Amino acid sequence: MSARVPQFPWEYLRQASAPGLQSFELTRLNHAAHLRKEITALLDQWLEETACALLARWLFDHQADLRAAPPAVEEPRALREAAIHGEYGLLEGDPSRDAAAPLLPARRHRGSTAD
Repeated sequence: MSARVPQFPWEYLRQASAPGLQSFELTRLNHAAHLRKEITALLDQWLEETACALLARWLFDHQADLRAAPPAVEEPRALREAAIHGEYGLLEGDPSRDAAAPLLPARRHRGSTAD
């Protein structure tokens, strides 16, 4: 990309009327606004492409770690026991494990106006 040397219409601007100068100014400002929109779109596209490339690089660098089996995560005992004893609005067990286990009706809080 080469630097563009602006060619100003000096003679026109020197001899232009006030409305002519205002028209020239508005035309240049409009053109500048369109260029700004194009630049913004290009910057957004550049950021997106760079982010995708960086993500690909990170995945490439951590491929072995990501393909290894993830360690088993065990549900905390306190949550498991609370679900078994009917806390948190459950009758028995965890409804995500037992689809037939219905939820208890919602408890009303002090100051509730709902019927």
